[in-house]
Amino acid sequence: MPLMSGEVNRVLGGGIVPGSLVLLAGDPGIGKSTLLLQLAAEVAKEHSCVFYVTGEESVSQVKMRADRLGIDGQNLYILTQTNVEDTLARLDEHLPALAVIDSIQTMYDPSLSSHPGNVSQIRECARRLLEWGKANNVPLILTGHVTKGGDIAGPRVLEHMVDVSLYMEGDAVSSWRLLRGVKNRFGSTNEVGVLEMTGSGLLDVSDPSESFLLDRPKGAMGSVVVPVLEGNRALLVEIQALTAPSTIPTPRRVATGYDAHRLLLVCSVAMRTCGMPLADYDVIVNVTGGLKIAEPAADLGVALAIASSFRSVPMPGDFAAVGEVGLSGEIRRAPQTERRVKEAARLGFRKCLVPGNTDDRACGPEALHYQRVDTLAQAINMCLPITRRISEAVA
Repeated sequence: MPLMSGEVNRVLGGGIVPGSLVLLAGDPGIGKSTLLLQLAAEVAKEHSCVFYVTGEESVSQVKMRADRLGIDGQNLYILTQTNVEDTLARLDEHLPALAVIDSIQTMYDPSLSSHPGNVSQIRECARRLLEWGKANNVPLILTGHVTKGGDIAGPRVLEHMVDVSLYMEGDAVSSWRLLRGVKNRFGSTNEVGVLEMTGSGLLDVSDPSESFLLDRPKGAMGSVVVPVLEGNRALLVEIQALTAPSTIPTPRRVATGYDAHRLLLVCSVAMRTCGMPLADYDVIVNVTGGLKIAEPAADLGVALAIASSFRSVPMPGDFAAVGEVGLSGEIRRAPQTERRVKEAARLGFRKCLVPGNTDDRACGPEALHYQRVDTLAQAINMCLPITRRISEAVA
């Protein structure tokens, strides 16, 4: 069952498989219900019956959201129900082309004495829905709540039961949303969809890299572009850094969208091997667009952004950087460098900083001039001209 949304199709591996059970999880307010209502309405255009079962909203609330999204509701049936037996009875009666359950934590089986949301209730309701979907060859999509730690609330067996498990990520103050597949029995899990939350719902982002860099100011200090990998897709993101004299005895290290432990590592290496006196400075790093970077290949970009802010020297506007920073100040190779460099060249970047031991075949098109660096001090000296060069090593 292919969908019109190219980004959702990308993550699902081509569409929704009949009889499959899909779990969509994410933080509250991230847009799970909005996305599923849009998908249900899209499927309803091609089929005579689609069910949207909600235990968290009333019919009037769903109708208000549908009106805001421009959904006419034809062939789309809204059922406010939390009893799994009654829900299955209505599904048996209509045999829809697709059923959405929002959410699995609100469903309950009356044969069990526990409350909705209990581990046993979630497990049993999911089992009954799974069996019904397989028996009738009807795909079902469940939404799931997440805990403070980012895990799906409920038993771990729920993730083992489903065929596809998706996570929706994003910052509460940003319009960008990442749809990430963490399990897919019918396709690859190395795919990420990029969506934008607008007044008319979630829309596909056709060129994520260009969108992420759209508001990047020219000649800004503490700004570096880094090609990162999200699944099989290379994206260009802007990393910003700000250094300022600390007003407290223990300087702060604040990271938004970047691992705080790696920020401590990069700052320590910069102080030890490059002579940057950051011990009395607050260091703040931000990945623009609300994105979260988990890979160490962004280390070099973070270090250059910090150095740019500390030295008050802007990075060249046509520069991108990729590489992992080691504890002794060496720059290590990043996986799939060729894909990253090609994405930078596509967006018009003319130079890219890569680790010194990068294979020639991974350095991308000839139109992009790549510069090899072996150490962090060498990279800073090359990109940030200053009156007093940073020493290659500090005794």
